[in-house]
Amino acid sequence: MTDIEQWLSEHLLSPVEVDCAITVMLKIIDGKCKMTQQEKVVMAALYDAVKSCHHILLEPGVHRLIAAARDSSDEVVKLQVYEQRLLAETMISRPVMKAFKARIRQQGLLECG
Repeated sequence: MTDIEQWLSEHLLSPVEVDCAITVMLKIIDGKCKMTQQEKVVMAALYDAVKSCHHILLEPGVHRLIAAARDSSDEVVKLQVYEQRLLAETMISRPVMKAFKARIRQQGLLECG
């Protein structure tokens, strides 16, 4: 069991928090995430661990887009990621995203890895 999986076994994420993790992954791919490089690595691992979990706001197709974007530098894919990130950020309120980020920091997720 990885550190991320261990953390998740002790700190279950709600469906909207899974949406938050997906949104952070979109931000990482789009180059808009302001976390440190190590925190981005942890968040990418968190995304990988929760991408099959139930989420409520984002369409399931977002996972295909993320997979394509991780393996491509295609400008069309980059534009799609940008558009999906903007959509995700409008669907998840700032207070919800801030609470998610505060929780993962407070509960030590970003120290994993």
